[in-house]
Parts: sequence; C-alpha cells; structure tokens
Amino acid sequence: MNAGLTCDVIVVGAGASGLSASIEAADAGARVIVLEKNPMPGGSSRLSVGSINAAGSSLQKRAGIVDTPDEHFADMDHFMGPFAGRDNLELRRLLVDHAAESLEWLMSLGLSFYGPTADPPHRHPRMHNVLPNSRAYPYYLNRAAKSRGVDVRLDAPVQQILTGSDGAVRGVLARIGGQTVEVQARSGVVLAAGDYSNDPELKGRFRPELAGIPAINPTATGDGHRLGEALGARVVNGEVVYGPGLRFMEPARPSLVRRLPPSMLLGKLMQWALNRLPASLFRPFVMSFMTASLGPEASLLRAGAVLVNRHGQRFVDELGQPGLAIARQPGGHAWLVFDQRVATMFSKPPHYVSTAPGVAFAYLPDYQRHRADLYHRADSLASLAHSVGLPADALCAAIEQQNAARPEGVAGGVLQAPFHALGPLESRIVITDGGLAVNTRHQVLREDGSVIPRLYAAGAVGQGGALLAGNGHHIGWAVTSGRRAGRHAAQEAARA
Repeated sequence: MNAGLTCDVIVVGAGASGLSASIEAADAGARVIVLEKNPMPGGSSRLSVGSINAAGSSLQKRAGIVDTPDEHFADMDHFMGPFAGRDNLELRRLLVDHAAESLEWLMSLGLSFYGPTADPPHRHPRMHNVLPNSRAYPYYLNRAAKSRGVDVRLDAPVQQILTGSDGAVRGVLARIGGQTVEVQARSGVVLAAGDYSNDPELKGRFRPELAGIPAINPTATGDGHRLGEALGARVVNGEVVYGPGLRFMEPARPSLVRRLPPSMLLGKLMQWALNRLPASLFRPFVMSFMTASLGPEASLLRAGAVLVNRHGQRFVDELGQPGLAIARQPGGHAWLVFDQRVATMFSKPPHYVSTAPGVAFAYLPDYQRHRADLYHRADSLASLAHSVGLPADALCAAIEQQNAARPEGVAGGVLQAPFHALGPLESRIVITDGGLAVNTRHQVLREDGSVIPRLYAAGAVGQGGALLAGNGHHIGWAVTSGRRAGRHAAQEAARA
C-alpha cells in the first residue's frame, strides 16, 4: 500500500452533488479531497438536459411570477403515480425550501439560466434551463472547488470505507495513480457517487426485469450504494427506476449545442438573446440539441407507428412495454415505421415527436432537417426497407400482417404512401431513485435507524427515499443535498 493522505472531509464522486459538497465544506474551513473514478468530473449532470425547478427565484421575480416553496411541494404530488405515499416528505421539504437558494448559488459561481418556463402540471413557470448546455455544471463547480484549494483526484475509484474501533468512519481505500492508497478523514466521508442505473446487480435485486437494460450514463454503477451497504446502510425505494425509455441513437458528431464551451460570456449572451429576441431565431439551434438527445413520445405509437427490428420483423405490442422488448432485439435496436397519415399528424402542433419540457417541441420536419441519419422516406415499403437497410420481404410481410389485424372501421395501419421510418431506437434506463437512508443532516442510517458516525450521502446515493419524478428535480436535489452534506461534514471537522 502506498503512503497515505490526510484531510478533514473526503468526497466520493465529482458530479454536481460531490463538487457542491466539496465547495461548501471548503468554505466552512475544511481541507477536502474529492475522489472521482472517471477521467473527468461531471457524472450524470454532464449528460442531463440541465434544468432546475425552483420556486421563488430571482428570475421568477424578475418575470413577475409569484411562487412559493409550499406550492412547489404540493405540485410534486402530481408526479408520484404508483409510488404515491412512499415519498420522504421531510427531504422533499428540504428540496423545495432550498432549491431557489441553490439556483442563486450556482449563478454566483458563473452559471447562466434561461427562464423560468412552464412545465405542467406545475402551476407556475418554475423551470430554469442551464446555458449553453449541461457541461456548465462540472466546469463551474470544478473551477470553484479548485479555487478553494479542494484536491480533486480523477481516475481514483474508492474501494472501501474504513472505520475505527468505535464504528465511526475514518477514511477510505482508493486506487490513486495505480496504487492502493489509504486516505484518512479527520471528520467524515460524503458519498456522492451517483445512481445505479447501469449496475445489473442492484437493478436485478430491485427490478429484475430491468437488469440487462443499459443506462444513459454507463458509469452509474451504484458504487456509493455498495460502499454504504458494506457498513450496514439500507437502500430506500430501490425499485423506483425511470425507464426503460426509448431514445434515438446519438449522432456520430455531437450537436452544436453540446459542442459549445461553458463560457460565462456566452451564457450571458444567450440569456440576453433568449429573453429579448424572437424565439424563431433560435429554433434551429434548439432543434439541433433536441433531435440529438431525446426519443419519441408514446403518442407516435398510439397513432399507428409500428416497431420493427433489424430483421424487419414486428416484435412487440407497441402499446405495451416496448422498451423491454427492444432491449432483447438483435443489437438492441428498433425502427419506427409509419405512413403519410401519421407523418402529416406529427408535422405540426399539437402532435410532436419529442419534447424537452420547458424548452421546445420537435416535429417530424425537424428530424428530417437535423437528423438525416435517422429519417427515411420512400414511395413504397420495399424502397423504405432498402433505404433503412432492412430486409424488404420481411418488412412488407410484417406491415401487411399488422394492417390485416386492424379491426375493420378502426383508423390506423401503415397504408398511405409515402412511407416513413425513424431509427435506430435504443432502450435506456434514465436514472434510479433508490438511495441510502439518510436523516435531514444527510447522515447515513443503518437498518435499525441509527447513524453511521461520520458518513454522509448526497445526490442520488443520498436520496433517502425522496422521489424526484418530474423534470428539474434531480439536479436540484444533487446541488442542494451536496451543499448541505458538505456543510454538516465540515461542522463535524470543527467539532473534532
């Protein structure tokens, strides 16, 4: 084992929650080391749309919107669905009460936001969208952490949490520079290692049918959950998994929005322009992002689009659970096939192919213009199959069989030329809401409800039973819980 390191607070993970924790702990006077297993900071925040829902922000007030955390708290009930009654309401309260404060804090670090925009069923426009893209989170948070003397170590996976004879956490074992290093923490460890959306073992434990479906973030492998469980912590709401969702394959070249540098000047310029210039000027710019990052709405399937695999075969009831079935197809890919009736319907409001709530809607002509690699059109099914690269005989047979099975007098079917296809589609897990049980100080709890001394958790691994359905809540929780966990860990250092 290599020579060890010593600090006050260790943070495991350099995503939005981990970097927020490190900044607050450093501001409170603690010496902080961040250990990140990946070669770059950012975690899932780097891959997100980047929106935050917050009530009572300065941007709302500037727009004349009167909104309160109490209203935000109540509106979150609309997103609970089958998990109603299982939310940790104490942690939900922390989120809504501190979301606007966290947003203002992010802006003080240099991030820019556009909005607020509407996101029904939220009763008020409270979605704030980051500019120019979600890479602004790791850029500004990492910069702020380093400016405060935080030691951010990349390619440094944590293998084990170390405890003393009294059961209190005293540090970790990590791989740093190819060596196993003991890193000691005088006061505590903050777990901020993300969710387990790409971990077959944890998904298999809570949702076995989803175990083999990959995640949007391939490095979200539940490392923090396992580190906590090894000390007796428990996972709450582990079966709450968002997905599988249908996603179009990303283009070979990142979209223009994704390529923009996270510049403060650019963010302020975009913020000014979006607030003052006609939205039509920015639509092509926004569409280049949306058509590269999203998937089709279920309404396209309900309207009559058919899913086929790379063999040209229809393989699932499109109104059932197509995501599960797509994951089992050759290559994990599928294509949407539909006729001119559906194409006309989804070329204009109110029927859209994709949406980023609070941002914009994308219609079929947007995909035709911005994703020529995904969109195909032909005067016959055989020609369409040739354009996509599917077996023509199999595709024609699948569509004919589907048309014949349609009840007489019921609208639908793939009948009217020209014919259209979008794909390939993939099935992906978006994120998981299962987190280690924590109290309102973000201390990790054992199965019996007792505190594991000097162990804290934030972000997805420290969700503690809070349910974050709806847009703009996961990053809001990551930053809010990270800041609070970092402060509490630093207070432990002060007491020590």
